[in-house]
Amino acid sequence: MKLLVCASKTPETTAKIAFTNDNTEFDTSGVSFIMNPYDEWYALVRALELKEAAGGDSKVTLLNVGPAANDTVIRKGLAIGADEAVRIDAEPTSALFVAKQIAAYAEKNNFDAIFLGKETIDYNGSEVGAMVAEFLGMPFISYASHMEMDGNTATITRDIEGGNEVVEVEAPFVISAAKGLAEQRIPNMRGIMMAKRKPLQVEAPVEFDDLAVATHYELPPEKGDVKLIDPDNIDELVRLLHEEAKVI
Repeated sequence: MKLLVCASKTPETTAKIAFTNDNTEFDTSGVSFIMNPYDEWYALVRALELKEAAGGDSKVTLLNVGPAANDTVIRKGLAIGADEAVRIDAEPTSALFVAKQIAAYAEKNNFDAIFLGKETIDYNGSEVGAMVAEFLGMPFISYASHMEMDGNTATITRDIEGGNEVVEVEAPFVISAAKGLAEQRIPNMRGIMMAKRKPLQVEAPVEFDDLAVATHYELPPEKGDVKLIDPDNIDELVRLLHEEAKVI
């Protein structure tokens, strides 16, 4: 079984968000970066579990689109258990650009399944998985919270509004991982040492023109002061919700 796990580098969850160069770029000053949690905790770990269950010559390849600064994050994925890693040496300018690079690499290597996190915690777009599937002409199952393999058939539970949906799909397919698909693994010392010897291949990107490019970013408006209303003063609460919050 050949499995591809796509991983992004994101700011850690406590990072201060600010922009620079006239609000056209994220300000990385003092920011620590991590592997996107949905990619690491759920997509990568479930792929590793499938590899371990299948045995034989099964392999998990970790793929990242980004500059050399991402190698530290990629090495963590190798320490957790991925067999090899590939970095497409390009700035991830858009979801469509990233999806094209992933699809171009995957098309050459005939993977049985392609795993991604359901979204990155910085952009929250949930776009790349569907785009990869479209480029490759594969089925796409999003927001997967449980998965079992029986031969070439996967039975997948995915989160939907108000409940769950269970689907069956034949490999190859693309899947985006939500909470519950696996349990986080912490790399141990042996894994960290082995990661230094595992191959990390760098490839040039395929040519691709972005169809949509971000022009600038804006922070949301600051939250106003909290107003405390006496629980007996229902009329005032209704008035504020209607006139100020405008939610009723």
